[in-house]
Amino acid sequence: MKKHGTESLYTFITCMAIFLFVVSFGASPVFSQESVAFIESDVFTQRSRQSPIFGHDAHNEKAKIEECATCHHGVDAQGKQDLDDMTAGTPCSECHAVVSSKGTPLMRAYHQQCINCHKEEARGVTHCGGCHQQKG
Repeated sequence: MKKHGTESLYTFITCMAIFLFVVSFGASPVFSQESVAFIESDVFTQRSRQSPIFGHDAHNEKAKIEECATCHHGVDAQGKQDLDDMTAGTPCSECHAVVSSKGTPLMRAYHQQCINCHKEEARGVTHCGGCHQQKG
């Protein structure tokens, strides 16, 4: 009896090892926006909440957002938001500093971008727990 249980454990461990190998080496090194599950930014070192849950393509399909610049905007010569200048693929933190004396700080930029759109469209969550889960 004991031998059978040990064989089952070895079989399970072997299957898990093969699964992890296939998943880790079969995954593309460059992920598309389709695979985004969280809005991440390593520049926030101390957080009171988890990163926002966000399925990029599912969100845009549901919200009927077709233009990348709707969210991935650039700036004009006066430093104002420019929806004709698309910055998809550029991290928000490249233009928005965590602490900023000029321009919009990064956390405010994230919140304004999302919450203001949700309010304007009268759709989507506008409270913290709707996007963030409290750290445990």
